[in-house]
Amino acid sequence: MKPTEETDVLIIGSGPMGATTALALARHGVRVQMVNRYNWTANTPRAHITNQRAVEVLRDLGVEEDARREATPWEWMGDTLFTTSLAGPEIARLRTWGTGDKRVGDYLQGSPCPMLDIPQDKMEPILVKHAAAQGAVLSFNTEYLGHEQDATGVTVSLRDVHTGLERQVRARYLVGADGARSKVMDDAGLKVEGQLARAATAYVLFRADLTRYVAHRPSILYWIVTSNAAFGEIGMGLLRAIDPWNKWIAGWGFDMEQGEPDFSPEEILRKVRLLVGDPNLEIDIETTSVWHVNQAHAPVYSKGRVFCGGDAVHRHPPSSGLGSNTCMQDAFNLAWKLAYVVKGHAGEKLLDSYTLERAPVGEQIVKRANQSRVDYGPLNQCFRDKEAPDPVAAGLAKLAAPGPEGVARRESLAKALDLKNYEYNAQGVELNQRCVSGAVIPDPQAGDEVWERDPQLYLQATTRPGAKIPHAWMIGAGGRRVSTLDLVGKARFTLVTGIAGQAWVQAAKMLDLPYLDALVIGTMGAQDVYCNWHAVREIEEAGALLVRPDGVVAWRQRTGVGDADGARRELAKALSTILATSLERA
Repeated sequence: MKPTEETDVLIIGSGPMGATTALALARHGVRVQMVNRYNWTANTPRAHITNQRAVEVLRDLGVEEDARREATPWEWMGDTLFTTSLAGPEIARLRTWGTGDKRVGDYLQGSPCPMLDIPQDKMEPILVKHAAAQGAVLSFNTEYLGHEQDATGVTVSLRDVHTGLERQVRARYLVGADGARSKVMDDAGLKVEGQLARAATAYVLFRADLTRYVAHRPSILYWIVTSNAAFGEIGMGLLRAIDPWNKWIAGWGFDMEQGEPDFSPEEILRKVRLLVGDPNLEIDIETTSVWHVNQAHAPVYSKGRVFCGGDAVHRHPPSSGLGSNTCMQDAFNLAWKLAYVVKGHAGEKLLDSYTLERAPVGEQIVKRANQSRVDYGPLNQCFRDKEAPDPVAAGLAKLAAPGPEGVARRESLAKALDLKNYEYNAQGVELNQRCVSGAVIPDPQAGDEVWERDPQLYLQATTRPGAKIPHAWMIGAGGRRVSTLDLVGKARFTLVTGIAGQAWVQAAKMLDLPYLDALVIGTMGAQDVYCNWHAVREIEEAGALLVRPDGVVAWRQRTGVGDADGARRELAKALSTILATSLERA
């Protein structure tokens, strides 16, 4: 069968990774098609935590405001509660998602974006709508059958799931964003390492008005500690708010060796009533589902002209809320590189940097998500007495006892709650990613990075090549406040300097590249009136940073240069290295 269609990039899957890739490529002006075997986007809430770095991606792509309108706002994400039931006595609370007094300043200082709670069935339509508006071609009810690649492109076979008609599309590059059972991965010969389906959880999506139990203590996660709800690996039941406070997910683990969970309406109602603590509660059950706890990642994300990302290459539980966030960041990293190669701005070797930069992140978040599940163990030890007929009742009685054992348990509880900050207040895990590849030129004067605080808990803002450019508020046009992140990106490279760095500005003009802008901090539109940028730039005012389209610092020159011609040579050399091409013509 001869291909009847041609495109630059074909994407399989319209989840967070696929839809973000399609939107970003379309904004770059690249011909892109995206196919999905289903009738529409996600039909259940699935992923929901959207961390600051992911919201920064949405901000660059022009969809942050749409996402914020659909999301549970940051302040409602609230404390995470550990309670005997929604109606019963509380045991403990943890200030989470950076909303607590001790951490909110870190989060406000680290990014112009808040955290959001937006379920996947609301996020995906936003991304897909904007991708289509930017020119991406979408095909739903379209199944991926296989592909063959050669030196110049990839021929992909597709089938209409309703009519059975098959067709072929010829693309320069293929992106596999088809989830944890990725056929694109299999066909390309890419492998994941680790353990799949090591545990399982049952989810029930239901409707019930629980306002009277939670409106005074808003949260998106309520952990239920009771012997009657000691389900599964974590040992607690879960109530997750989807649409506050009328739509919920109830979750509990189950033993896979005993078969599938009992999803009969009677058993679901029994369990939900236990979790809520209301024996007369009536609910409307919408859907039931099972998901498996995976601990696997791919060491290599691409093969020739085929690139995979998202859940296809990192498979893990939702603990720590890293799933869809990492998917969108995979897409943001890959899209600009594909676009620059397609448009002739970069050599194909640039694409090698995708695996080098993203695979370490995938491995890290898989470990972190699974460790976060293990870290519930110390809490359970505080809440339970395993030898008692009712372990939780006995354990909680000892936790409240006035004697030495009660004192010891309460001390252990404080330590166990502190450990959970690595799941619920891990701003460093989310924002401290460092890119190491040929698309980043190390600063030879910098040496190894020294972490001033715990790198999992705290953001370390830096202009070191490989890090994202630090956020600093400035005054932009019309006196409006703008972030440094608003002044870079948008599919372009940005050369950032100060008023004293006029040689760099002239160098950028001399190169006259269609994808390069010069940003002078201190001039109108970028006034450092708070001196925030002065505090974080780590270079002299006459020095320069070269920021990639994804906001990552690719190169920096700490000091000024003698003249514009010297600056031009330095800048051309840096861009040639980063983009794996030659700028000799400049």
